[in-house]
Amino acid sequence: VQLQASGGGLVQAGGSLRLSCAASGRISNYHMGWFRQAPGKEREFVATIHRSDGSTYYADAVKGRFTISRSNIKNTVYLQMTSLKPEDTAVYYCSASSSVAYYSGRDSLYKNWGQGTQVTVSS
Repeated sequence: VQLQASGGGLVQAGGSLRLSCAASGRISNYHMGWFRQAPGKEREFVATIHRSDGSTYYADAVKGRFTISRSNIKNTVYLQMTSLKPEDTAVYYCSASSSVAYYSGRDSLYKNWGQGTQVTVSS
């Protein structure tokens, strides 16, 4: 399945953005995750959601501010971001995992990396 993230942009600190990740095929068999990579930094886990029961897991840095959701009918995953901070600036990627350990956020467990979307938060 191919993935395409969209919805990024430039926003002021405290603002909100909603990212979308559209899949070329069915995502119902996959746990879906969002990751991000800031310039000069390693890619890091942001959030993930179970393929069917809706269980979600978040990185501590975004807990309480970001919400991941999915529509298996639309084959789309979303990331609602609120109270954005300059340190949230990064390229955001979505990815899919079949691993039972998907909730760990280890990016080696995720495949089908799509093209990311740039999020820039100004102070």
